[in-house]
Amino acid sequence: MSVLTLTPRNWFSWNFSVLDGERALADVNLSSWRERGTLSIDGVEYSIHRESPLGDFILEQSGSVLARAEKPSAFKRAFIIRYKQKPYTLKAESIFRQTFVLLDGEHQIGSIVRESVWTRQSAVTLPDDWPLPVKSFAIWLTIMHWRRDASSGSG
Repeated sequence: MSVLTLTPRNWFSWNFSVLDGERALADVNLSSWRERGTLSIDGVEYSIHRESPLGDFILEQSGSVLARAEKPSAFKRAFIIRYKQKPYTLKAESIFRQTFVLLDGEHQIGSIVRESVWTRQSAVTLPDDWPLPVKSFAIWLTIMHWRRDASSGSG
């Protein structure tokens, strides 16, 4: 698995760039209004939105659903991501850390790890067989939780 870098676009922004070394691969954008967002990869726009007010998060491009994520509990920092009909769990490693891990069943297959409490720059390791839009979707879900934690004062 290759390690990518997640970097905020500026000091106060919840919009990030996904980098492979110095090369920008994707822009991950959270809407300041509601739980929506966009991904921009090689000039192609992908949208992220909720299916209904409490429904699944959907990643789509030109009306085609690529992946979806269910939030099984409002009280846990976790999602069930469905990609190619297979469920994966993206969850906070612990209540005390901002690290998120990706699980296939009980096996950890990836992570999004903040470099320190002083920065939001992060190391991203996700499965090589996942396309960049699906990796960016997992990143977007993680950033959304970081923003929620920061807003509530728990992050």
